[in-house]
Amino acid sequence: MTQFRKVTDSFEVSPQITPQEAREAAAAGVKLIINNRPDGEAPDQPPNAAIEAAARAGGADYLYIPVAGRPTPDQAARQAAAVAGAAGPVLAFCRSGTRSITTWALGEAAKGRDRAELVRLAGYDLAPVLGG
Repeated sequence: MTQFRKVTDSFEVSPQITPQEAREAAAAGVKLIINNRPDGEAPDQPPNAAIEAAARAGGADYLYIPVAGRPTPDQAARQAAAVAGAAGPVLAFCRSGTRSITTWALGEAAKGRDRAELVRLAGYDLAPVLGG
């Protein structure tokens, strides 16, 4: 199973997950799965629809916010609102997890969260996306 990296008590990121892993995440208590990977980036990538169906069958909500390159402010705001409104733990994924953590961090920064804390939680330098 893909390793989920805990960022906060209510938010985790992951590289690409399979439909089976979406069901397992839901069974483990994840209430919302966010897909930040556009369909068709790689030939072996599971389609969004299959992961969504598995997540929902497992009892989790699902949101598709595909990010190509750097997340936009709208994508970050949508993800931040979804995380804030989730009924429990959230798992966001993309190819490697980088777009998911970056989208989350941008949304949190826009809400005024301390940038140094975001860098610590992300585990790497976010200055290229957060500025400063």
